Amino acid sequence: MNLSPLGSSLKPLVLFLITALIAAANAEAKPLKVFILAGQSNMEGPANIRTFDYLGDDPATAPLLRQMRGDDGKPRVCDGVWISYLTGDGEKNFELAGKLTAGFGSLWGSDPTKPGDKIGPEFTFGLTLEAALAEPVLLIKTAWGGKSLHTDFRPPSAGPYQLSSFQRENYPKQTGHGIPKDFEQWKTEKARATGVYYRLMMEHVRKVLAAPGRIVADYDAAQGYELAGFVWLQGWNDMVDGHVYPERGRLNRFDAYSELLAEFIRDVRRDLKAPKLPFVIGVMGVGGPNADKDTVEFRKAMAAPAALPEFAGNVVAVETAPFWSEELGAIDKKHERVRQMRWFLDSKHKDHANADGRMTEDEKQASVKKYEAELIGPAEEAIWKRGASNAGYHYLGCAKTFALMGKAFAEANLKLLEDQRR
Repeated sequence: MNLSPLGSSLKPLVLFLITALIAAANAEAKPLKVFILAGQSNMEGPANIRTFDYLGDDPATAPLLRQMRGDDGKPRVCDGVWISYLTGDGEKNFELAGKLTAGFGSLWGSDPTKPGDKIGPEFTFGLTLEAALAEPVLLIKTAWGGKSLHTDFRPPSAGPYQLSSFQRENYPKQTGHGIPKDFEQWKTEKARATGVYYRLMMEHVRKVLAAPGRIVADYDAAQGYELAGFVWLQGWNDMVDGHVYPERGRLNRFDAYSELLAEFIRDVRRDLKAPKLPFVIGVMGVGGPNADKDTVEFRKAMAAPAALPEFAGNVVAVETAPFWSEELGAIDKKHERVRQMRWFLDSKHKDHANADGRMTEDEKQASVKKYEAELIGPAEEAIWKRGASNAGYHYLGCAKTFALMGKAFAEANLKLLEDQRR
Protein backbone atom coordinates (compact mmCIF):
# COMPACT_ATOMS: atom_id res chain seq x y z
CA MET A 1 0.00 0.00 0.00
CA ASN A 2 1.45 3.36 -1.04
CA LEU A 3 1.00 6.15 1.65
CA SER A 4 3.12 8.76 0.01
CA PRO A 5 0.14 10.92 -1.12
CA LEU A 6 -1.11 10.95 2.48
CA GLY A 7 2.38 11.73 3.75
CA SER A 8 2.64 14.59 1.30
CA SER A 9 -0.68 16.03 2.43
CA LEU A 10 0.42 15.89 6.07
CA LYS A 11 3.61 17.88 5.55
CA PRO A 12 1.90 21.32 5.41
CA LEU A 13 -0.12 20.44 8.51
CA VAL A 14 3.00 19.35 10.42
CA LEU A 15 4.83 22.54 9.41
CA PHE A 16 1.82 24.60 10.49
CA LEU A 17 1.70 22.88 13.90
CA ILE A 18 5.44 23.38 14.47
CA THR A 19 5.16 27.05 13.54
CA ALA A 20 2.17 27.47 15.85
CA LEU A 21 4.01 25.82 18.74
CA ILE A 22 7.05 28.04 18.25
CA ALA A 23 4.82 31.12 18.11
CA ALA A 24 3.01 30.04 21.28
CA ALA A 25 6.31 29.46 23.06
CA ASN A 26 7.54 32.89 22.04
CA ALA A 27 4.27 34.46 23.15
CA GLU A 28 4.64 32.85 26.60
CA ALA A 29 8.22 34.07 27.04
CA LYS A 30 8.26 37.19 29.17
CA PRO A 31 10.87 39.82 29.91
CA LEU A 32 13.08 39.60 32.98
CA LYS A 33 11.46 41.47 35.86
CA VAL A 34 13.99 43.74 37.57
CA PHE A 35 13.55 45.12 41.08
CA ILE A 36 15.96 47.52 42.80
CA LEU A 37 16.49 47.55 46.57
CA ALA A 38 18.49 50.35 48.22
CA GLY A 39 19.22 51.86 51.60
CA GLN A 40 21.48 51.65 54.62
CA SER A 41 22.25 48.96 57.23
CA ASN A 42 18.73 47.59 57.59
CA MET A 43 18.60 47.10 53.84
CA GLU A 44 21.98 45.40 54.10
CA GLY A 45 20.35 43.01 56.55
CA PRO A 46 21.55 42.21 60.11
CA ALA A 47 19.33 39.17 60.88
CA ASN A 48 21.39 36.05 61.50
CA ILE A 49 20.18 32.84 59.89
CA ARG A 50 20.30 31.16 63.30
CA THR A 51 17.16 33.15 64.25
CA PHE A 52 15.07 31.47 61.52
CA ASP A 53 13.58 28.99 64.02
CA TYR A 54 11.95 31.88 65.87
CA LEU A 55 9.47 32.16 62.98
CA GLY A 56 8.35 28.62 63.68
CA ASP A 57 7.35 29.49 67.24
CA ASP A 58 4.49 31.62 65.91
CA PRO A 59 1.71 29.77 64.01
CA ALA A 60 1.19 32.92 61.92
CA THR A 61 4.75 32.87 60.54
CA ALA A 62 5.44 29.11 60.54
CA PRO A 63 4.24 28.81 56.90
CA LEU A 64 6.68 31.57 55.90
CA LEU A 65 9.51 29.64 57.54
CA ARG A 66 8.60 26.59 55.46
CA GLN A 67 8.82 28.77 52.35
CA MET A 68 12.26 29.96 53.43
CA ARG A 69 13.66 26.45 53.76
CA GLY A 70 14.15 23.66 51.28
CA ASP A 71 13.31 20.01 51.81
CA ASP A 72 16.77 19.52 53.33
CA GLY A 73 16.05 22.07 56.05
CA LYS A 74 18.62 24.51 54.69
CA PRO A 75 17.78 28.01 53.38
CA ARG A 76 16.07 27.68 50.06
CA VAL A 77 17.88 28.52 46.82
CA CYS A 78 15.55 30.16 44.29
CA ASP A 79 15.39 28.73 40.78
CA GLY A 80 13.79 31.79 39.22
CA VAL A 81 15.28 34.71 41.18
CA TRP A 82 18.81 36.10 40.86
CA ILE A 83 20.50 38.89 42.78
CA SER A 84 23.36 41.33 42.27
CA TYR A 85 24.34 42.96 45.56
CA LEU A 86 26.74 45.90 45.83
CA THR A 87 28.02 46.79 49.31
CA GLY A 88 31.23 47.56 51.14
CA ASP A 89 32.65 50.65 52.82
CA GLY A 90 32.11 53.09 49.96
CA GLU A 91 35.70 53.12 48.79
CA LYS A 92 36.20 49.35 48.72
CA ASN A 93 32.91 48.08 47.34
CA PHE A 94 32.27 44.62 46.00
CA GLU A 95 29.50 42.74 44.21
CA LEU A 96 28.04 39.43 45.34
CA ALA A 97 25.81 37.79 42.74
CA GLY A 98 24.02 34.53 42.04
CA LYS A 99 20.75 32.74 42.62
CA LEU A 100 18.90 34.24 45.55
CA THR A 101 19.22 32.42 48.87
CA ALA A 102 19.81 33.37 52.49
CA GLY A 103 23.11 35.14 53.10
CA PHE A 104 22.76 38.24 50.91
CA GLY A 105 22.48 40.38 54.04
CA SER A 106 25.19 42.25 55.90
CA LEU A 107 28.60 40.89 54.92
CA TRP A 108 30.79 42.62 57.50
CA GLY A 109 33.41 40.08 58.54
CA SER A 110 32.22 37.56 55.96
CA ASP A 111 33.85 36.21 52.84
CA PRO A 112 32.71 38.68 50.13
CA THR A 113 32.88 35.96 47.48
CA LYS A 114 29.93 33.96 48.81
CA PRO A 115 26.70 34.45 50.78
CA GLY A 116 27.21 35.00 54.50
CA ASP A 117 25.02 34.19 57.51
CA LYS A 118 22.55 37.11 57.53
CA ILE A 119 19.48 38.28 55.68
CA GLY A 120 17.72 41.57 55.05
CA PRO A 121 14.32 41.98 53.38
CA GLU A 122 15.66 40.72 50.02
CA PHE A 123 15.23 37.00 50.82
CA THR A 124 11.46 36.85 51.36
CA PHE A 125 10.98 39.72 48.91
CA GLY A 126 12.40 37.44 46.20
CA LEU A 127 10.59 34.34 47.47
CA THR A 128 7.25 36.18 47.36
CA LEU A 129 7.89 37.44 43.83
CA GLU A 130 8.93 33.98 42.65
CA ALA A 131 5.69 32.50 43.95
CA ALA A 132 3.56 35.21 42.32
CA LEU A 133 5.23 35.74 38.93
CA ALA A 134 5.72 33.50 35.95
CA GLU A 135 8.68 35.58 34.77
CA PRO A 136 12.31 35.29 35.87
CA VAL A 137 13.27 37.92 38.46
CA LEU A 138 16.47 39.88 39.05
CA LEU A 139 17.08 41.84 42.24
CA ILE A 140 19.67 44.63 42.16
CA LYS A 141 20.53 45.54 45.73
CA THR A 142 22.79 48.40 46.82
CA ALA A 143 23.20 49.07 50.54
CA TRP A 144 25.77 50.52 52.89
CA GLY A 145 25.59 50.98 56.66
CA GLY A 146 25.37 54.37 58.32
CA LYS A 147 24.30 56.43 55.30
CA SER A 148 21.96 59.42 55.24
CA LEU A 149 19.57 60.80 52.66
CA HIS A 150 20.50 64.40 53.49
CA THR A 151 24.13 63.79 52.41
CA ASP A 152 25.16 60.32 51.23
CA PHE A 153 22.13 59.46 49.08
CA ARG A 154 21.26 63.09 48.37
CA PRO A 155 19.54 63.19 44.96
CA PRO A 156 21.00 65.43 42.25
CA SER A 157 17.89 67.62 41.96
CA ALA A 158 18.17 68.57 45.62
CA GLY A 159 21.29 70.54 44.78
CA PRO A 160 24.22 71.15 47.13
CA TYR A 161 23.91 70.27 50.80
CA GLN A 162 22.03 72.99 52.69
CA LEU A 163 22.89 73.99 56.25
CA SER A 164 20.06 73.72 58.79
CA SER A 165 19.16 76.65 61.04
CA PHE A 166 21.16 75.06 63.87
CA GLN A 167 24.21 74.59 61.67
CA ARG A 168 24.07 78.13 60.27
CA GLU A 169 23.95 79.55 63.78
CA ASN A 170 26.46 77.30 65.54
CA TYR A 171 28.94 75.82 63.08
CA PRO A 172 30.77 79.06 62.23
CA LYS A 173 31.39 79.53 65.99
CA GLN A 174 33.11 76.11 66.06
CA THR A 175 32.18 75.48 69.69
CA GLY A 176 29.84 72.97 71.27
CA HIS A 177 29.23 69.24 71.38
CA GLY A 178 29.46 67.57 67.97
CA ILE A 179 30.24 70.83 66.16
CA PRO A 180 33.24 70.64 63.78
CA LYS A 181 36.39 72.41 64.91
CA ASP A 182 37.20 73.62 61.40
CA PHE A 183 34.06 74.88 59.68
CA GLU A 184 35.72 75.49 56.31
CA GLN A 185 37.23 72.02 56.22
CA TRP A 186 33.87 70.57 57.21
CA LYS A 187 32.16 72.35 54.29
CA THR A 188 34.77 70.99 51.88
CA GLU A 189 34.36 67.44 53.16
CA LYS A 190 30.58 67.74 53.12
CA ALA A 191 30.58 68.87 49.49
CA ARG A 192 32.81 65.93 48.60
CA ALA A 193 30.54 63.42 50.37
CA THR A 194 27.23 64.77 49.05
CA GLY A 195 25.43 62.37 46.71
CA VAL A 196 28.25 59.80 46.58
CA TYR A 197 26.04 56.83 47.37
CA TYR A 198 23.28 57.94 45.03
CA ARG A 199 25.86 57.88 42.25
CA LEU A 200 27.30 54.52 43.33
CA MET A 201 23.78 53.08 43.37
CA MET A 202 22.93 54.34 39.89
CA GLU A 203 26.27 53.27 38.44
CA HIS A 204 25.76 49.73 39.68
CA VAL A 205 22.18 49.54 38.45
CA ARG A 206 23.28 50.69 34.98
CA LYS A 207 26.18 48.24 34.98
CA VAL A 208 23.87 45.30 35.72
CA LEU A 209 21.23 46.39 33.23
CA ALA A 210 23.84 46.77 30.50
CA ALA A 211 24.46 43.01 30.62
CA PRO A 212 21.81 41.11 32.64
CA GLY A 213 23.16 37.84 31.25
CA ARG A 214 26.23 38.31 33.43
CA ILE A 215 24.00 37.57 36.45
CA VAL A 216 21.10 35.60 34.93
CA ALA A 217 22.67 32.74 33.00
CA ASP A 218 19.67 32.00 30.77
CA TYR A 219 18.72 35.63 30.18
CA ASP A 220 16.82 36.02 26.90
CA ALA A 221 18.07 39.21 25.27
CA ALA A 222 15.27 38.99 22.70
CA GLN A 223 12.69 39.35 25.47
CA GLY A 224 14.71 41.96 27.34
CA TYR A 225 13.92 43.21 30.82
CA GLU A 226 11.30 45.33 32.56
CA LEU A 227 12.03 47.66 35.48
CA ALA A 228 9.28 46.59 37.85
CA GLY A 229 9.97 48.11 41.23
CA PHE A 230 12.17 50.01 43.67
CA VAL A 231 12.28 49.49 47.46
CA TRP A 232 13.80 52.08 49.81
CA LEU A 233 14.71 51.07 53.39
CA GLN A 234 16.72 53.74 55.16
CA GLY A 235 16.29 56.50 57.71
CA TRP A 236 18.15 55.88 60.96
CA ASN A 237 21.00 58.32 60.30
CA ASP A 238 18.58 61.10 59.37
CA MET A 239 16.24 60.40 62.28
CA VAL A 240 18.95 60.69 64.95
CA ASP A 241 20.74 63.73 63.48
CA GLY A 242 19.72 66.64 65.70
CA HIS A 243 21.98 69.08 63.87
CA VAL A 244 20.46 68.48 60.44
CA TYR A 245 16.92 68.23 61.85
CA PRO A 246 16.97 70.45 64.99
CA GLU A 247 14.30 71.21 67.60
CA ARG A 248 13.55 67.77 68.99
CA GLY A 249 9.89 67.23 69.74
CA ARG A 250 8.67 69.81 67.22
CA LEU A 251 5.83 68.85 64.88
CA ASN A 252 6.86 68.49 61.23
CA ARG A 253 10.50 68.51 62.33
CA PHE A 254 11.50 66.21 59.46
CA ASP A 255 9.74 68.00 56.58
CA ALA A 256 13.09 68.35 54.80
CA TYR A 257 13.40 64.56 54.71
CA SER A 258 10.03 64.31 52.94
CA GLU A 259 11.18 66.80 50.32
CA LEU A 260 14.47 64.97 49.78
CA LEU A 261 12.74 61.61 49.43
CA ALA A 262 10.31 63.00 46.86
CA GLU A 263 13.26 64.37 44.88
CA PHE A 264 14.99 61.02 45.24
CA ILE A 265 12.01 59.22 43.70
CA ARG A 266 11.82 61.69 40.82
CA ASP A 267 15.55 61.48 40.13
CA VAL A 268 15.67 57.68 40.21
CA ARG A 269 12.83 57.51 37.70
CA ARG A 270 14.39 60.17 35.49
CA ASP A 271 17.84 58.57 35.53
CA LEU A 272 16.42 55.12 34.76
CA LYS A 273 13.96 56.50 32.17
CA ALA A 274 11.10 54.83 34.05
CA PRO A 275 8.60 57.62 34.87
CA LYS A 276 6.08 55.37 36.62
CA LEU A 277 8.48 52.91 38.24
CA PRO A 278 6.63 51.40 41.23
CA PHE A 279 8.28 52.70 44.40
CA VAL A 280 7.93 51.17 47.88
CA ILE A 281 8.99 53.17 50.94
CA GLY A 282 9.85 50.99 53.93
CA VAL A 283 8.86 53.25 56.82
CA MET A 284 11.20 53.12 59.83
CA GLY A 285 9.69 50.76 62.42
CA VAL A 286 12.39 50.46 65.08
CA GLY A 287 10.78 50.45 68.52
CA GLY A 288 7.45 49.17 67.30
CA PRO A 289 4.06 50.89 67.38
CA ASN A 290 4.70 52.58 70.75
CA ALA A 291 7.78 54.56 69.76
CA ASP A 292 8.69 58.03 71.06
CA LYS A 293 7.34 61.27 69.60
CA ASP A 294 10.36 62.04 67.40
CA THR A 295 10.29 58.56 65.87
CA VAL A 296 6.59 58.96 65.10
CA GLU A 297 7.29 62.33 63.46
CA PHE A 298 10.02 60.78 61.35
CA ARG A 299 7.71 57.97 60.24
CA LYS A 300 5.17 60.54 59.10
CA ALA A 301 7.87 62.31 57.09
CA MET A 302 8.98 59.06 55.45
CA ALA A 303 5.47 58.13 54.44
CA ALA A 304 4.49 61.63 53.25
CA PRO A 305 5.68 61.38 49.61
CA ALA A 306 3.25 58.52 48.96
CA ALA A 307 0.38 60.94 49.54
CA LEU A 308 1.53 63.43 46.87
CA PRO A 309 -0.89 63.59 43.90
CA GLU A 310 1.91 62.99 41.39
CA PHE A 311 2.73 59.68 43.13
CA ALA A 312 -0.83 58.38 43.40
CA GLY A 313 -0.95 54.75 42.34
CA ASN A 314 2.81 54.38 41.86
CA VAL A 315 4.36 55.08 45.30
CA VAL A 316 3.33 53.29 48.49
CA ALA A 317 4.56 53.55 52.08
CA VAL A 318 4.75 50.27 54.01
CA GLU A 319 4.87 50.60 57.79
CA THR A 320 7.40 48.22 59.34
CA ALA A 321 6.59 48.98 63.01
CA PRO A 322 4.00 46.14 63.12
CA PHE A 323 6.81 43.67 62.38
CA TRP A 324 8.87 44.73 65.41
CA SER A 325 9.03 41.92 68.00
CA GLU A 326 7.47 43.26 71.19
CA GLU A 327 8.59 40.14 73.02
CA LEU A 328 12.24 40.64 72.11
CA GLY A 329 11.94 44.39 72.56
CA ALA A 330 10.90 43.94 76.19
CA ILE A 331 13.94 41.76 76.84
CA ASP A 332 16.17 44.27 75.08
CA LYS A 333 15.01 46.98 77.49
CA LYS A 334 16.19 44.77 80.35
CA HIS A 335 19.55 44.31 78.65
CA GLU A 336 19.76 48.09 78.41
CA ARG A 337 19.23 48.36 82.15
CA VAL A 338 22.10 45.91 82.65
CA ARG A 339 24.36 47.98 80.40
CA GLN A 340 23.33 51.09 82.32
CA MET A 341 24.22 49.43 85.61
CA ARG A 342 27.70 48.68 84.29
CA TRP A 343 28.05 52.33 83.23
CA PHE A 344 27.02 53.51 86.69
CA LEU A 345 29.68 51.32 88.29
CA ASP A 346 32.39 52.43 85.86
CA SER A 347 31.51 56.11 86.25
CA LYS A 348 31.37 55.86 90.08
CA HIS A 349 27.85 57.22 90.13
CA LYS A 350 26.99 58.55 93.57
CA ASP A 351 23.80 56.47 93.90
CA HIS A 352 25.42 53.11 93.15
CA ALA A 353 27.68 50.56 94.80
CA ASN A 354 30.93 51.89 93.41
CA ALA A 355 30.43 55.53 94.38
CA ASP A 356 33.74 55.50 96.26
CA GLY A 357 35.56 53.77 93.37
CA ARG A 358 36.86 50.93 95.51
CA MET A 359 35.32 48.02 93.56
CA THR A 360 37.73 45.85 91.61
CA GLU A 361 36.99 44.77 88.01
CA ASP A 362 36.02 41.28 89.22
CA GLU A 363 33.67 42.75 91.80
CA LYS A 364 32.00 44.97 89.21
CA GLN A 365 31.54 42.04 86.83
CA ALA A 366 30.07 39.90 89.62
CA SER A 367 27.68 42.70 90.60
CA VAL A 368 26.47 43.18 87.04
CA LYS A 369 26.08 39.43 86.49
CA LYS A 370 24.00 39.12 89.67
CA TYR A 371 21.81 42.05 88.61
CA GLU A 372 21.31 40.54 85.15
CA ALA A 373 20.33 37.13 86.57
CA GLU A 374 17.74 38.79 88.81
CA LEU A 375 16.34 40.84 85.93
CA ILE A 376 16.35 38.35 83.03
CA GLY A 377 15.27 34.79 83.72
CA PRO A 378 16.48 31.67 81.87
CA ALA A 379 13.31 31.48 79.76
CA GLU A 380 13.71 35.06 78.54
CA GLU A 381 17.39 34.54 77.82
CA ALA A 382 16.52 31.45 75.75
CA ILE A 383 13.94 33.43 73.76
CA TRP A 384 16.49 36.18 73.18
CA LYS A 385 19.11 33.79 71.85
CA ARG A 386 16.53 32.16 69.61
CA GLY A 387 15.12 35.34 68.08
CA ALA A 388 17.63 38.21 68.33
CA SER A 389 21.09 38.72 66.87
CA ASN A 390 21.69 42.48 66.81
CA ALA A 391 20.86 45.86 68.35
CA GLY A 392 17.56 47.69 68.51
CA TYR A 393 18.35 50.08 65.65
CA HIS A 394 18.75 46.94 63.52
CA TYR A 395 15.32 45.61 64.48
CA LEU A 396 17.15 43.38 66.99
CA GLY A 397 18.56 41.32 64.11
CA CYS A 398 15.37 39.26 64.12
CA ALA A 399 14.82 37.13 60.99
CA LYS A 400 11.09 37.03 61.68
CA THR A 401 10.92 40.82 61.43
CA PHE A 402 12.94 41.00 58.21
CA ALA A 403 11.05 38.09 56.65
CA LEU A 404 7.73 39.83 57.28
CA MET A 405 9.17 43.09 55.92
CA GLY A 406 10.40 41.51 52.70
CA LYS A 407 7.07 39.78 52.14
CA ALA A 408 5.13 43.01 52.74
CA PHE A 409 7.37 45.00 50.40
CA ALA A 410 6.89 42.43 47.63
CA GLU A 411 3.13 42.32 48.07
CA ALA A 412 2.93 46.12 47.97
CA ASN A 413 5.09 46.22 44.83
CA LEU A 414 2.98 43.55 43.14
CA LYS A 415 -0.19 45.50 43.90
CA LEU A 416 1.30 48.62 42.30
CA LEU A 417 2.14 46.59 39.19
CA GLU A 418 -1.35 45.13 39.09
CA ASP A 419 -2.96 48.55 39.48
CA GLN A 420 -0.81 49.95 36.67
CA ARG A 421 -1.82 47.09 34.35
CA ARG A 422 -5.47 47.85 35.00
